[in-house]
Amino acid sequence: MRVAVCQVNSRHDRAANLAAAHELLDRAAGNGADLAVLPEYVDYLGPADGEPAPEPVDGDFAASFAEAARRLRMWVVAGSFHEVGPDEKHTYNTSLVFDRDGSAVGVYRKIHLFDIDIPGRVAHQESLRVAPGEETVTVEVEGVTVGMSICYDLRFPELYRRLAVAGARMLLVPAAFTAHTGRDHWEPLLRARAIENQCYVVAAGQTGDHEPGRSCYGRSMIVDPWGTIVAQAPDGVGLVVADLDLDRVRRIRSELPSLANRRLP
Repeated sequence: MRVAVCQVNSRHDRAANLAAAHELLDRAAGNGADLAVLPEYVDYLGPADGEPAPEPVDGDFAASFAEAARRLRMWVVAGSFHEVGPDEKHTYNTSLVFDRDGSAVGVYRKIHLFDIDIPGRVAHQESLRVAPGEETVTVEVEGVTVGMSICYDLRFPELYRRLAVAGARMLLVPAAFTAHTGRDHWEPLLRARAIENQCYVVAAGQTGDHEPGRSCYGRSMIVDPWGTIVAQAPDGVGLVVADLDLDRVRRIRSELPSLANRRLP
């Protein structure tokens, strides 16, 4: 399976953000990708007072990526967007998966919300405006079970173990990882999730500066089930493509059967 990770710098202009995302999808298809993954909040990453109204999972945001998947005959993971939430004060941070026909075949709502305050460095409280999801989600992509997650979920290994036990051989991580934490934690966490679950990890990140005063790390990457980085994006907007040998998952799990040897007290 050929997979593309698309790295964007979404800001306060939603139309421009969507246009940039679709341009990268066109490039991914031109490179023969079977599956393309976009980052978290691909349509808008800017001041809260300019944020677009939340939409249902069959709204305009979904329609635009469904059309792209259908036109390009490619699986598309549409990063994430603000879905209509459980009440007036909260949305969901939701990732959608579209198959080659443009049908929505996967909906995942981010479970772990990014609440952090490091004085003088970074302060963010996602839970003020976003409600947590409650379900782990896998999707069948070309016969391969794929586990879904978003950004801050990466720090919670129990989620990925549940996905692996459910049969996942690939783990998706659309993200907007901060530059401050990303420098030290992004790569080690992605490689750890790949090694401990013996899965491919496909992580698409936001990059660069975003209003108000936020910077994202980027360095989108694909990691194999041995923990080896097989593709990594440099700084800036762009994409990288890699061919995934899904049989490698079976071989590694057979030769080093840590999942099979798992014991629970």
